[in-house]
Amino acid sequence: MTASTDTAAHELVLTRLIDVPREKLFRCWVEPALIVRWFTPPPWKTTSADVDLRPGGSSFVMMQGPDGTEMPNRGVYLEVVPNERLVFTDAYTSAWVPSAKPFFTLVLTFEKEGGGTRYTARARHWTAEDCASHEAMGFHTGWGIATDQLAALAATL
Repeated sequence: MTASTDTAAHELVLTRLIDVPREKLFRCWVEPALIVRWFTPPPWKTTSADVDLRPGGSSFVMMQGPDGTEMPNRGVYLEVVPNERLVFTDAYTSAWVPSAKPFFTLVLTFEKEGGGTRYTARARHWTAEDCASHEAMGFHTGWGIATDQLAALAATL
């Protein structure tokens, strides 16, 4: 399937072949104690995480900048297929309460490939402007660093 021009203008994609079983990568995305260990690229850090892992369940991750500024990330899971797929959106903050400004929906897939996992993160934005803004914020670099940290942590599990 080829993405339409409109879809391409709204989507950022990071994909990696990671030499770790998908079950371990999935755990790192859904267990709060693991999320805080890899989620944010330095000099930022993740200070807390809460997960209600079910469709309609809420997710909360608190990131903190080097100057102490906190950035809360709230959302809701739309789809949960253990060890295969997670879909999350910030369009809702919890229990289907709309957020003030939806930014994107994240589609994560964990596909078996060889002895490892084809890990793909698709950030689908509500507008082309939001997509361009996310890219300008350093999506590929930041998510790439976080993915390296994810892979390193998962390899230790």
